[in-house]
Amino acid sequence: MSGARLSSGGRIDREKPLRFTFDGRGYEGFAGDTLASALIANGVSVVARSFKYHRRRGIMGQGAEDPSALVQLEAGAGTEPNMRATQVELYSGLVASSVNRWPSLGFDLGAVNSLLAPVFIAGFYYKTFLRPKWLWDRVHEPILRRMAGLGRAPTAADPDAYDHMHAHCDVLVVGGGPAGLAAAFAAARAGAHVILADEQSELGGSLLGTPERLDGRPALDWVAETAATLTGSSEVQLLFRTTALGYYDHNYLVLLERRGDHLAPAERRGRARQRLWHVRARQVVLATGAHERPLVFADNDRPGVMLASAAAAYAHRYAVLPGRKVVIVTNNDSAYSAALTLAEAGAEVGAVVDLRPASDGSPPASNSRARAIALNAISLRCPAASIPPCICSANLRAACASTRQSRVSCRTCRCSMSAPPVQRMATLRWLRRWARVPPQAPLQRRLRASVTDVPRRSPRPKRARRCR
Repeated sequence: MSGARLSSGGRIDREKPLRFTFDGRGYEGFAGDTLASALIANGVSVVARSFKYHRRRGIMGQGAEDPSALVQLEAGAGTEPNMRATQVELYSGLVASSVNRWPSLGFDLGAVNSLLAPVFIAGFYYKTFLRPKWLWDRVHEPILRRMAGLGRAPTAADPDAYDHMHAHCDVLVVGGGPAGLAAAFAAARAGAHVILADEQSELGGSLLGTPERLDGRPALDWVAETAATLTGSSEVQLLFRTTALGYYDHNYLVLLERRGDHLAPAERRGRARQRLWHVRARQVVLATGAHERPLVFADNDRPGVMLASAAAAYAHRYAVLPGRKVVIVTNNDSAYSAALTLAEAGAEVGAVVDLRPASDGSPPASNSRARAIALNAISLRCPAASIPPCICSANLRAACASTRQSRVSCRTCRCSMSAPPVQRMATLRWLRRWARVPPQAPLQRRLRASVTDVPRRSPRPKRARRCR
């Protein structure tokens, strides 16, 4: 996967270029970028290594749902470990580095662990290296402690300042997407004192990354009008870059507002970097939205595998094309909107592979250009037989084990596979036991014979107690 910056579009400010470094190399982004979008725009596909086997990890999501793109920010006393690159707002002079690798991200000696995967079973390290004790104290423990964890915690005193605030309100809305905006607008119009908290730097939620339309016009126009109305109301308090940490009894919530994380360290001086809010509300509206869940298949965490909604959001919101050639695998209709967004951005969408045997959904083409893209650039209805068997191999193995068949077919994608060698041997042994009973015997007798033919351990004889 090799990303590129689009020549137009997006919600970034191209008049404000920003310089930053990642693993010692300098790159350039724009105001409004995240660290992840800027790295993709500069063609960086590998950003981290996995925890145990040090496998290459790329950028999979575009927000809090990303599990892979963890980086270390800054250095010295102000360093911050294990930050998601998809949530780090880009600022001038940002210094980031990858974690869990040595000596470098491209050449990581820890990747040898992947060759020893059959030996490194879960929990092997709890007792394997404890004996002899002198070797544990001098060799094993220091090495394991150095390999454990991802980022490095700071050892010097934190130079930043923090504060807290207590507040009361009639309605607390968590989430600034379309549902949260509508709830806050309705509560403010009814005369309630409203606090609206959202984790992003601007309101809109999922609408920021999709070309949705409301009443024949862009949905972001409605977002801008609603946000302007809420901003102008004296009964509404907007908290940007704020995450709800806990929801406790009697509508008591704890919020964390990141007031200075989007600024350079020199610009944070004299103000609180973060603020902890203690809010008591009469009513709470949870409008946190939803995010896409990845399909489960082998190597789905490799660089180049990305959520369809994330790829569309990078193209629409950040004007970044994650890849030139795209294949989308889906089990719902939302992938067609993502395919159209990527195709309009210039990507070559080879196919949209739908796991469902049938679908009532259709490409949401509302204009002639989108219809042309859907018909000419995208193969919208690929046959289900073209799905790689690795996607459902786990389901097929379970079917082999449960049905005692040497070959089964997946009900979802209609692909088939043979049972593994161990399972095939067990199936053959079961068939041999079945064949020992005459064919004319009743079915129940043949089943009973095949089951009872398995040798069982004889009961252990009881020892006679001696009278003392």
